[in-house]
Amino acid sequence: MLRSMTAFARRCVQAEGGGLVWELRCVNQRFLEPSIRLPEELRPLEPQVRERVAARLRRGKVECTLRWQPSEGCPDLSFNRSFAERVAILSRQVDALLFNAAPVSSLDVLRWPGVIQTRSVDLTSLRGEVLDALESALSDAVEVREREGASIALFMEERLSAMEAVLAQVRVRLPGVLGQQRERLSARLSEIQSSLNQDRLEQELLLFAQRMDVEEELDRLTTHLREVRRVIAKEEASGRRLDFLMQELNREANTLGAKAADAESAHAAVDLKVLIEQMREQVQNIE
Repeated sequence: MLRSMTAFARRCVQAEGGGLVWELRCVNQRFLEPSIRLPEELRPLEPQVRERVAARLRRGKVECTLRWQPSEGCPDLSFNRSFAERVAILSRQVDALLFNAAPVSSLDVLRWPGVIQTRSVDLTSLRGEVLDALESALSDAVEVREREGASIALFMEERLSAMEAVLAQVRVRLPGVLGQQRERLSARLSEIQSSLNQDRLEQELLLFAQRMDVEEELDRLTTHLREVRRVIAKEEASGRRLDFLMQELNREANTLGAKAADAESAHAAVDLKVLIEQMREQVQNIE
């Protein structure tokens, strides 16, 4: 089963005072490259997060972000009176050093870091729930990847069938094309046959037939198409294998075009290359 490398997933862990939200963003990448962003209290979980991502995904750049979202409404605030008194005393000492000191308002004091405090939530107690939510988010991401992979598999099956139809047409026309080219060459050589050795003439005709014979390329293309289908059906990451097969298909299509003995054969080679390129673009997004 094919999997895409692009996906988005979101899961939330509810706690007193707010919630922890996982967001996973997956894009194409040659190898697996997880990027982990966690609240400071939960940074010790990073190795476990990487391990779980690697266990579920094989390729792609995966951004794993965990955010703390406080509950809506007025936050639970407290006033640090002793700290505010110390700030006020220091403010007056600074005023004594200035010629035209601006007055310090109560709001200025309240803005000073540490004067107003919010009740913090102990996130370390949520480690188990955080990892469970990560597993759920990873399952969602895998499901998205599999759905996109199924669409890619259908797209590729259509192109594979189209390529097989082109190859079948080339096979049907091949004997007639070779016969016409041989007759044309023989007619041209008959005019100078008197000046040529008969054995040499037969050798030249044989070499020409070998250069124009694309049966071997057709066989290799057919074999590669079968291998693509086999790889698509496998229950494992197959993007790299498919990328290699696209290169081999393109190589054989180029050779087929170079050996084309008539315009229709050349057009068939171009049609094959177009279909291969369409598949290659999709393969770049396969895990």
